[in-house]
Amino acid sequence: MAGRIRTGIAGWVFPEWRKGMFYPEGLPQRAELEYASRHFNSIEINGSFYSLQRPSLYVRWREATPSGFVFAVKGGRFITHMKKLVDVRTALANFLASGVLCLEEKLGPILWQFPESLPCDLKRFGAFFELLPRDTLAAGELAKEHAPRLAGRVATDVGQRRPLRHAVEVRSMSCVEPAFLDLLRAHGIACVVADTAGKWPMIETRTADFTYVRLHGDKRLYASGYSTRAIATWAQRVERWREQGDVYVYFDNDALCHAPFDAAALARAMRADIGEPVRNKRARLARRRPLREAIRGG
Repeated sequence: MAGRIRTGIAGWVFPEWRKGMFYPEGLPQRAELEYASRHFNSIEINGSFYSLQRPSLYVRWREATPSGFVFAVKGGRFITHMKKLVDVRTALANFLASGVLCLEEKLGPILWQFPESLPCDLKRFGAFFELLPRDTLAAGELAKEHAPRLAGRVATDVGQRRPLRHAVEVRSMSCVEPAFLDLLRAHGIACVVADTAGKWPMIETRTADFTYVRLHGDKRLYASGYSTRAIATWAQRVERWREQGDVYVYFDNDALCHAPFDAAALARAMRADIGEPVRNKRARLARRRPLREAIRGG
C-alpha cells in the first residue's frame, strides 16, 4: 500500500522571508507558523537542535497548525555534536521532557543529525539507537529521568501511545558502509537522503518503513534553488519511495528564500494537494540578494 507524502520546509523563522518575500507584508512574526502551515502539510522544527524549547512553545505550535499537520523535530546538538552520543541518557531525557510530546498527534519523525567529525563507531551508534524510544509511552517514561534543574518546565505525561519514528542524517564518509546501514535497518531507523551540493554523502539506501529527505541545495549549500528539471527528478524519486511507505521531504535551502517556493513546486509536480498555493511572486526578488554568511547547523 502506497504511503503518504509530506512536503515542507526546514524551519519557518527567517527574517529574509518577510516583507512580502514569502510572508505577506505586515504579517506579525507570531503568525508566521500559522501562515506557513496553510501552505505545507509538514514543517521541521529546527530550534530544538540549538537549545531545549519549552512545553508552552510546543503547545502553541500544535494549536497554531491545522488538523492533519505533522512536525518533524530535530534532536539536540548537545547530544549529537557536543556529547557525540556518549553518556547521553539524561540529555535525551531532557530533550524529550522539554515539550516534544506536547505535539501529541502532530509529532512526526525525530531527526538526528550527526556531525562530520563523528566517525562510524558501530558500538557507539548501537548504544544510542537502543536508547531511542519507539513509542510515546516509552518516551514519557524516559523523559521522567530529566535533570532536576528542569523541574517546573517539563512535560512528561502522555495521554496515548503512539509510534515514534527516528531518522539520522550522517555527514561522515565513514558511515557509507553496509555495516552502518544494516545497524539502522535492524533498529528501523531511516537514513536521511540528503542533497548537500556534494559536500556530504547522499545515501539512498532504504533502512526503515519510511523515507526522510532533506534538500539543502544542489549547486550551492543552503543558497541555490532547484530548477524545474531538478524538481521533476525529485518528484519521480519521491513517487517511487512512496510505493514503499510514507515520505517526508523538507527543503533547507532557505538562505535566499528558495525553500518555500521549491517545496510548493515539488508538491505541484506530484499533484499533491497539501495546502494553499504559494503565489507571492515578490519572493523571487530575494533570490537576487547577496548571500549572508552565517554559522548554522543545517
